[in-house]
Amino acid sequence: MLIDRLLKSVDRRPAAQSVCETGREVTFSQLELFARAIRRIVINKTDAPRVGILLPAGIAFDAAFHGTLWADRVPVPLNFLLSPTELADIAEDAAIDLIFTIHHFDSLTENLPVDLIHVDDLPIRRLLLKARLTPRPPRPQSVSDETAVLLYTSGTTGACKGVELTARALAVNCDAIVKASGIGDHDRFLAVLPPFHVFGLTGNVLVPAASGLPVYAIPRFSAAALYRAIAQWRPTVLMAIPSMYATLLRYKSAPPDAFKGFSMLVSGGEPLPKAVADGFRERFGVNLLEGYGLTETSPVISLNTRTEHRPGTVGKVVPNVEIRIIDDQGKILGPDGDGQIIVRGHSVMKGYFNRPVETVSVLDAEGWFRTGDVGHLDSDGFLHITGRKKEMIIVGGENVFPREVEEVLRRHPAVSDAAVIGIKDASRGEVPAAFVSLEKNAEADELSLRTFAREHLAGYKVPRYLKIVRDLPRGPTGKVLKAKLQLGAVATSAEAEIERAESSTSGTAAADEGQVGPGCE
Repeated sequence: MLIDRLLKSVDRRPAAQSVCETGREVTFSQLELFARAIRRIVINKTDAPRVGILLPAGIAFDAAFHGTLWADRVPVPLNFLLSPTELADIAEDAAIDLIFTIHHFDSLTENLPVDLIHVDDLPIRRLLLKARLTPRPPRPQSVSDETAVLLYTSGTTGACKGVELTARALAVNCDAIVKASGIGDHDRFLAVLPPFHVFGLTGNVLVPAASGLPVYAIPRFSAAALYRAIAQWRPTVLMAIPSMYATLLRYKSAPPDAFKGFSMLVSGGEPLPKAVADGFRERFGVNLLEGYGLTETSPVISLNTRTEHRPGTVGKVVPNVEIRIIDDQGKILGPDGDGQIIVRGHSVMKGYFNRPVETVSVLDAEGWFRTGDVGHLDSDGFLHITGRKKEMIIVGGENVFPREVEEVLRRHPAVSDAAVIGIKDASRGEVPAAFVSLEKNAEADELSLRTFAREHLAGYKVPRYLKIVRDLPRGPTGKVLKAKLQLGAVATSAEAEIERAESSTSGTAAADEGQVGPGCE
C-alpha cells in the first residue's frame, strides 16, 4: 500500500525531483530504481520479516525504506542517537539480522550480531543500471491492516518498545496532513528531522513520496545549513521541533525575509514556547503552526493551519481522527474541561510489538488510545495541552523516562539510590536532572557519575545536572517525593565545570552555527 503510493508518483512525475541532498539529487524514476536495488538485496540477504535502517534523512534512507517495503518486509528505522547497547536491545527485540547503514555509524554497529549493508560501499551506478534493464517487480500482496513499519519508542512506561503501525494508519495520517494543511503541487519540503522519528518519517518521507513532491534533506541539523538550503533551494514546507526553531531564531545572520516563501512552518514533538512563537512572528513576520501527535497515532492528531490558527493551542483535530477528553473515572468532559486526551481512528497503532499486556493498558476494545496527556477542547474545537500524566521528559524532541536513567545510575557501585526529574531548558525545552545518594563510605563525584551514565545511555538521556545528596526525600511508604527535589540556585562544582567546558565550544560562534536537537548529540 505504501509502495503503491510512491509508484503512482513515479508514473505521474518520473522526471521530477524527488529527494535532494547537498551535491546530489534523484528523480522519482531514479528513486524507484534505487528502491528496486534495495529490494533485491533484502530478498537475497535475509528471510527475516523485519529489516533495520540506520541512516540519516536523505536519498539512501528513502530508497532503503521503500525497497524494504517492496520486498514485503517491515522496515525498522533505528535511532542513531542511541548507545550500542540500546541498539543491540532493539535488534534483539525485533529479531533483526540485517541493517542498512553507513560507515559514519561504525562505532554503533561494530559489535551488533547482524549483517550490515553499508550503503556507501554499494556500486550504486551498476545496481541502478541492472534495475533499469529488468521489468518492474510485482508489488507485495500485503494487507492494509498488517504491520507495515515498526518504530521504537519509550512509550508510556519508559521501557523500550516497538510501535506497530499499519500501512492504513500511515496512509490515512498522510492524507489527513495534506488535507488539513492544504499542501499542493507547488510545495517543496525541507527535511531536518531524523527519519527514525514518526514526525520526520511521515512528514518528510511518506507525504512527499505520495504527493510527488520534492524534499531537500539536511542529515545533520544546523542553523547555518538550513539557511543556506533556504537561500539555494527555496522550500515552502518545514517541519521541526521547537528547540530547532529557537536555534534558528538565535542565528544572528538570518535575513528578515528568510521564511517569506514558506507556506507552512510546522512545530511539533514538544511544547512550543511562547517566546519562540512570538520571536518568529516579530522577527520574520511568520507564524509557527503548532501540532500534536504521538508515535502511536502515526503521528498527527491535531494541527494549526494557515486558515485556522490559534496561538497557544495545538490546533484542531485533523480528518479521520476522533478525540475525547475524559476524567479519571472515564467520564467524557465538555468544552474547557481538563482531562486525559484519548484518540481513536485508523491512524492509531496496531499495538506494541510482542507486548499484549502493555497494549491493552493503553488501547481499549473500542479502539480508544490513552495518550497520557492532559488537555481540553475549547468551544471552537481547538485543542489545548495543559500537562502530562506520565513523567516523560522531552529533550529536544526526544523522549526520556526518569526510570530508565535512574536504573543506570543505580548500577554504579557507589550509588545507593537515584531520582531523576525534568527541568526547563532554554535550548532543548527540558533536560534531565538527577539526584543521587551514595552507599555508606562510598566515594564518587558528579562528573564521574555523569561519565558513567554517558557510557550506558544516549547522550540526550544523560543528566544535564547531577547533584549528590545525603538522602532522597521520601513519603510514608518510602516512595521518593520528586516534587520536593530542587537543584537550588547555586551550581555544584561539577556543573560549573560542565558549563565552562560547554561554553568554550558553544558560545556565540557555536550558537550562530546552531547545532541542536535530534541528530546533533
